[in-house]
Order: sequence, then structure tokens, then C-alpha cells
Amino acid sequence: MRLAVCAEMVFTDLPFTERVRRIHEAGFDVELWDSRTKDIGALKATGAVFSSMTGYTAGSLVDPDTADAVVRTAETLIPAALDLGVRRMVVHPAELIDGHAARPVYRATGQMWTTGARTLERLGRLGEKYGVTFCLENLNTILDHPGIPLARAKDTLALVQAAGHPNARLMLDLYHAQMGEGNLIELVRNALPYLGEIQVADVPGRCEPGTGEINYAAVARALAEAGYDGTVGMEAWASGDSYAALEAFRAAFTVPALDTGVQV
Repeated sequence: MRLAVCAEMVFTDLPFTERVRRIHEAGFDVELWDSRTKDIGALKATGAVFSSMTGYTAGSLVDPDTADAVVRTAETLIPAALDLGVRRMVVHPAELIDGHAARPVYRATGQMWTTGARTLERLGRLGEKYGVTFCLENLNTILDHPGIPLARAKDTLALVQAAGHPNARLMLDLYHAQMGEGNLIELVRNALPYLGEIQVADVPGRCEPGTGEINYAAVARALAEAGYDGTVGMEAWASGDSYAALEAFRAAFTVPALDTGVQV
């Protein structure tokens, strides 16, 4: 497993490029959100490996009136992704503005399902054209993102399955899944063939592993036993010192050698 850290949420007292440098020097890949606000040249100069970034700027995947905007704005971000070497671009079921639902909807419809699957398939074809993968992230609607339809992990997984394109996959956020669904180990096992990446934070508080109720050591062991060799990204606030948060994350996902003798 490769480990990545979201630079938007740690070392927050520092300029963004310095956050990236420190994450890189600590041995992690780097995740970011809106690339439009970043100095791409300065980020490249850090030598960091960038694992994912936000993959659209407008529109809702499941809304027939605005879904075209998701695809259109996604394509405008691809040059920055390619410049940084990003291969995973993150989208959501519906548009977020400053973390909140742009157009809150509290009941999903069949039209939303079909629109979401078709739009995700279009993103998959776009990703295939440019060599990137679009990852649909699940969200919790209990606390952080009320009014986002089809946001649960089981819904986003179903949309990825319906899209049926290898460049459209699931960004499985276990913080959000724990908030609304739980049963995380079974969830990751079921989602494994469709995973683009896994993101983690503890509950409550959305801080690093070890600060809440999730047994991330057990999750990491289950992932290793299932043969997952992709990226796990910490999209979490530091409960205190950012370096300590990074080391807690590393410790949670450092899995002892399995019985096969293979070191993960």
C-alpha cells in the first residue's frame, strides 16, 4: 500500500507549498483539492508525488440539468493534473460549494441514478482519453454534507458498477462511511474490485487514526489480506502536531508480514 496525506488539512499554519514539501520529506504522497488556487510550478519543484486532486469545479453528477458542467469542467482541470502527474481526479455525487451542497436535495430519484451512471461513464471515457481515472467519493449526509443525494458508500459503489468503465472508480472514504453506514471491513472487501483509492480519518472529529472509534489497524490488516496494493490517503485534520498525526497514520497502516512472508 502507498500512503498519501491531504495537504489541505495538515501543517495549516504554513503556506501550501511548504505543507507539500514537509509531507513529501516525511515519505508520503500528496493529495490536494482545487488546483486552480495553487502554484503548479512551485508544487512540481518540491519533487512530491501527487496522488489525487479535485476533478471538477461545477455541476452535479446526478443532476440532468448540470451534469454536462461536471464533464466540461473536468476536462479543463486535466492539464494541471497531467502537469503534476496526478492520475486520480475526485468527483462527488452532487456539487459542493465550500463543503456544502450547492443545491440541497433530500430524496433521490430514478432519474438521478441513471444520470449519475451515464455521467460517470462519460468521465471514464474522458479519463481514458487522457490517462487519468475519475474517482467518485462517498460522503456522509449526517454531519458534513446534508443535501447530497446518492452519497452513501453503497450508492456510490452502485453508480461505479453501473458506469462500467475502468477509468471510473470509487474513492472510498472510510470516515464518511463510518458516519453513515459502518461495517467498514466488509465494505472494503465488497468494494475492492472497484476501488481507485481509500481515504481515512477517525470518528468523531475527523482527525488522524487513533483519535476516535475506528480500528484502523484491523482495516489495514483486512486490506493487506485482500491483496489491496493501492493508495490509502489520510484526509484528516491533525489533532495536535502535524508530524505526530502523520506518524500515527503510518503506524496504523504499517501491517506486519502476513503468513505468506510478503511484507506489505
